[in-house]
Amino acid sequence: MKGLKTFKKVLFTIIGVLYFAFALCMTILLLNRNNYNVTQFGDTSLIIISDEVGIEGYEKGDLVIVKNTKVENIQKGDVVFGYKLEDKVAHVEIGTVGEVYPEEESISFENGDTYSKKFIAGKPEKVYSGIGSALSVITSQWGFLFIVLLPCFLIFIYEIYALIIEIKYGANEE
Repeated sequence: MKGLKTFKKVLFTIIGVLYFAFALCMTILLLNRNNYNVTQFGDTSLIIISDEVGIEGYEKGDLVIVKNTKVENIQKGDVVFGYKLEDKVAHVEIGTVGEVYPEEESISFENGDTYSKKFIAGKPEKVYSGIGSALSVITSQWGFLFIVLLPCFLIFIYEIYALIIEIKYGANEE
C-alpha cells in the first residue's frame, strides 16, 4: 500500500513538472511576439501557415522557422515571408521574389506586392508539418486561457483548500 502511494506521488510530480514546463514554454512564446504578432527570437521567427498558399512545400497548419535576412542576400526567385498591414491588422504573406531593389532596400513578389526592409520577415529555414495548427490553438487567447491559466488557477485553489483542511484538522498521519 505504501508503494502505491509513493508511485502516485512520483507520477503526479512528473505530470506537474511537465505541465508547468509546458506552461512556461507557451508563456515564453507569447511574450516574445513582435509588432506583427509573430513569435520572434532574435533574427528567427516562428510563422504559422494559417491559409492555403500557392507555393509548393507549404501547407495550411505548417510551422515555418524563418531567418531574417538582409535585402542584399535576397535573390530573384527566393521564397520570402513578409508582413502586410491591412486595416491596422498584420498578416504574414509568402511569395517568390520577382525583383530586388537594393538601393531602396525593398523587394517585390512576382504578384507585384512590394515590401520594404522593415516588412520583410526573412527566408524559410525549416518547415514542420502539422505543428502550426496545434501551436496556433495553444497560443491563441482562448487556448492559453483554458490550457494554461485555468488549470493553474484550479491547482492554486486546491492547494489553498488542502492547506485550510490541514490547518483545521491537522496533518493526515497514516
